[in-house]
Amino acid sequence: MRLSHCHNFADFRRLAQRRLPGPIFNYIDGAADDEVTYRRNSDSFDTCDLVPNVLRGVDQVDMSVTVMGQKLALPIYCSPTALQRLFHHQGERAVAAAAAKHGTMFGVSSLGTVSLEELRQKHDTPQVYQFYFHKDRGLNDAMMTRAKEAGVNVMMLTVDSITGGNRERDKRTGFSIPFRLTLGGMAQFAMKPAWGINYVTHEKFRLPQLEDHVDMGGGAMSIGRYFTDMLDPSMDWDDVADMVSKWYGQFCLKGIMSVEDAKRAVQIGCTGIILSNHGGRQLDGSRAPFDQLAEIVDAVGDQIDVMMDSGIQRGTHVLKALALGAKAVGIGRGYLYALAAAGQPGVDRALSLLRDEIERDMRLMGVTSVAELTRDHLRFRQI
Repeated sequence: MRLSHCHNFADFRRLAQRRLPGPIFNYIDGAADDEVTYRRNSDSFDTCDLVPNVLRGVDQVDMSVTVMGQKLALPIYCSPTALQRLFHHQGERAVAAAAAKHGTMFGVSSLGTVSLEELRQKHDTPQVYQFYFHKDRGLNDAMMTRAKEAGVNVMMLTVDSITGGNRERDKRTGFSIPFRLTLGGMAQFAMKPAWGINYVTHEKFRLPQLEDHVDMGGGAMSIGRYFTDMLDPSMDWDDVADMVSKWYGQFCLKGIMSVEDAKRAVQIGCTGIILSNHGGRQLDGSRAPFDQLAEIVDAVGDQIDVMMDSGIQRGTHVLKALALGAKAVGIGRGYLYALAAAGQPGVDRALSLLRDEIERDMRLMGVTSVAELTRDHLRFRQI
């Protein structure tokens, strides 16, 4: 199977599975507990039907949006994700370059493998820094200061990960940073020697946002242990309000799922919220963001930019979210599989295909701009 044979989310997933050792593929592909929420995230879109209009004159289609003060050519952005250079040696460099080509926003994680400064210097497209709240308050302040000095456009605090989710696939393989694999995990690496050759022949794996503060290499610190041992479960709304005031700029919370929390985000001065359950990787059995979108938009959509991620696989998914009131939609696995499959050309192809789907679907819906999408274009089925 070649990159040119990839036409959708499932195709990129299959190619990534062929190229990645099992433990790394399962780190991307897996979720918490029984992975019920992971499946629900995409299935939730199937309960909603599109109602198109015709004969609307749709020769020109404008897919641009403005979200958190950033003008994007597309209503989708690349959500920040961790450890990208494990999946392909280009990592965040590939994602940033592809996002810049398509005129959209990309994010860099606290667990990113390329520095904020390098990416900011190379690309002027909007950049998000996805931040975890650590027990060490001095570390939090230092990381925020660094992001501000690097010229990051938007600070994104993840609020649904104060402890690690129960990701049982990773436990079975022993996936950790550095690698402390089970015998079964090592066997799966041996079956994909091309990945290993690629890994050792490129620059050493690093976590530049954390390397001056956290020892991820001297011991067998798993990703789950990082969340459990380093992050602060006592974080509360006062802590976040303090961060918002210190940042003094575009600040969004990722992981909001209730109306009550959305209202609190408005009260403390956030400029955006992202409805997210971390791609089903944290609390299994939780609601899908799409299922929560309408009531949260109704509650705060005129006061704060509401976005969503988790489960986006098609252009029609994007249109349904926009019609319900989302300002933009984030994708994660949708570009990570493509990154693993082929590096920058893979991410570029994934974004190109999704862009083409959105444009085609807008024409078929009879709309020429994102603003024309409304709830009149939707009908929910009774389940």
